[in-house]
Amino acid sequence: MFGQLPKFIFFTGKGGVGKTSLACTTALGLAGQGKHILLVSTDPASNVGQVLETEIGNRITAISGAEGLDAIEINPQEAAAQYRERIVGPMRGTLPEKALKSIEEQLSGACTTEIAAFDEFTGLLTNNEVIDRYAHVVFDTAPTGHTIRLLKLPGAWSGFLDNGSGDASCLGPLAGLEQQRERYAAAVGRLADAQSTRLILVARPRHTALSEVARTSTELAAIGLENQHLAINGLMPDDVGDDPLAIAMSRRDQAALASMDPELARLPRTSILLRPENLVGIEVLKRMAASIDASAQALPPATVARAGQATHAPEETALGVDSELPTLDALFDEIERPGKGLILFMGKGGVGKTTLASALAVALAERGHSVLLTTTDPAAHLTETLGQELAGLTVSRIDPDVETVRYREHVLETKGKQLDADARAMLEEDLRSPCTEEIAVFRAFSRVIRESARHFVVMDTAPTGHTLLLLDATGSYHRDIVRHIDASAKSNMVTPMMRLQDPEQTKVLMVSLPETTPVLEAAHLQQDLRRAGIEPWGWIVNASLAAAKTSHALLRRRAASEHALIEKVRDELASNWAVVPMQAQEPVGVERLQALRARPEADKAA
Repeated sequence: MFGQLPKFIFFTGKGGVGKTSLACTTALGLAGQGKHILLVSTDPASNVGQVLETEIGNRITAISGAEGLDAIEINPQEAAAQYRERIVGPMRGTLPEKALKSIEEQLSGACTTEIAAFDEFTGLLTNNEVIDRYAHVVFDTAPTGHTIRLLKLPGAWSGFLDNGSGDASCLGPLAGLEQQRERYAAAVGRLADAQSTRLILVARPRHTALSEVARTSTELAAIGLENQHLAINGLMPDDVGDDPLAIAMSRRDQAALASMDPELARLPRTSILLRPENLVGIEVLKRMAASIDASAQALPPATVARAGQATHAPEETALGVDSELPTLDALFDEIERPGKGLILFMGKGGVGKTTLASALAVALAERGHSVLLTTTDPAAHLTETLGQELAGLTVSRIDPDVETVRYREHVLETKGKQLDADARAMLEEDLRSPCTEEIAVFRAFSRVIRESARHFVVMDTAPTGHTLLLLDATGSYHRDIVRHIDASAKSNMVTPMMRLQDPEQTKVLMVSLPETTPVLEAAHLQQDLRRAGIEPWGWIVNASLAAAKTSHALLRRRAASEHALIEKVRDELASNWAVVPMQAQEPVGVERLQALRARPEADKAA
């Protein structure tokens, strides 16, 4: 499928492009050749277990029904708990209880979670005793921005430790990292070795997805990861008949491929055709693996190797939901009623959060409201989605790099002015910690939340795992403030978490595709939010073929697989909900964003 594969294979790319499906299929295909394979998920919101229909967790687990295949999900929360205990454990019985509680609180933030997950990742990558048992190690990674940060961390932490850690002012201290210096150096070398490691960049055949994967390719090459292969997933087959939607989807795919970045086009490439079934379950994945020659040599860049279509597919059945599915317009009417507030779009990467957030912002601005449209997703491109300026609509982004520089300058201009030369040098060293980014992003997030008290703030959030880390930081800040504030001042206190928990001020919209893993991931996120005291307000099922007009056999079979999932959203998960039909053209630009809000007529499919 991807040529002669080396020891380590990383699947990376924008959320929702099919990394997990391809990683699981590749691992199964290699195991089917009689090899011993380890499948590793580094995604904070891993769904490898869901796809393989096996409970995995933070331990190496043999996959039933797939001889030779083991898997592990690096669970950031479990890793953080183990990391905390490794630091605090030796101090129990030595330090006073109050001091221990203070240390545990320092270790409760999202920065500690990231450090711990990173520590697990490098530990596995450099554990020769484990690695030597396997012919290949297949990594299913988090969405692009998170993955690039993870792959940069060995170098970042090594450089930071080389200069001394100082007194790091982050929500999780760096204790325990110094002793891992040699491990990080080994991880850097292993990742950069083209004979040992290959990066498979996964993208859908869409302009935006291919633009992002081109940027990813450049960033990875810049940190020494140059052994890359491009995987185009979900390509519309050539046999489209006379169906207007199928014709338009095929033309859209081909246009995107024809205009991709020249450097990206030169990479070895494999294309996988759109499948008529959800890729969940060992037998389904085996069918896909059987249609692909997993050991074939990589083809020249100008050639595209197409994976065949499956012959098994869901039978067409009547949709058990109302034929007139609820549209975005009705949902947006309810959101508009208060005249201001914070609206957060959350869910798995690649489900359309950026598009739908932009559509809401346009709708509110058109109705005369002042609107701030912003994003916490490093990979989001709001201005490209909008395509033009609109009266009443302001666009911003919480850029981690920009916010980190701003925060460092602020600290040096305030706290730094009061210090002597030696103390200021220590502060500057402290601010070079990769953990500083967590504080900077949290401060920017809090600033934007406060703005929603005056007008509408529509926020496109990063993919699930990254968003949960940000909310974890928000919760840590809230608990710290509540613990230390004077009791008489608590009645007037409003923290960012309190705003998020107030349904009068904040509405959370869960966004999902009508596919198994995005719905399950959004449902799990909804449970996590409820445990944090945040009640999601509504759901949007995006890019639904069941809501579109099509007579194409493949598309109708895919539509049939959506029925049970739409019913689940309606009956079990959402009190307010809407379904957006699959669009024939990418919803970029104000006019196409406007068209998302109402059901398109049949003659608009082309």
